Amino acid sequence: MGASVAPAGKDHHGGLRFRDAKLHDASAVSRLIEALGYPCDPTEAERRIRRVNASPRQALVVAEWKDAVCGLISLDFMFYLPLGRETCRITALVVDDRFRKHGIGRELLRYAENASRRENAARLELTTAAARTEAHAFYRQCGFEQSSLRFVKQLGDA
Repeated sequence: MGASVAPAGKDHHGGLRFRDAKLHDASAVSRLIEALGYPCDPTEAERRIRRVNASPRQALVVAEWKDAVCGLISLDFMFYLPLGRETCRITALVVDDRFRKHGIGRELLRYAENASRRENAARLELTTAAARTEAHAFYRQCGFEQSSLRFVKQLGDA
């Protein structure tokens, strides 16, 4: 999805810019993914950036403020059989601790909503860990509502 989803260099509020993640962002992407609690070194982040950028149905977008990567959002577009329509799933959303409480997360969600509308998605969804109660409140403030439970079965070392 890459460039069709992320308007390159688009300036949002106060100098905040969104763009597709590039390989040179691997260190920042690694740090942000680890902040979510998932192990990811820069080499692994490079692999993930390549994989997402190669997919026509995914996007990994970084937020930059004053030339520093301060957050990211990952989008996965898919046909959702029960609805019979496209849906967009946010698979990662994180803002660097140093940049929190400045509206960056809200802007990333607004970005995802606009990208979803451009792709004619019927809905935008995300999952979050049960323990992240502060995130739950934030998502509710942004117009999301809890609609289901998620059950996970780990397969192998994943």
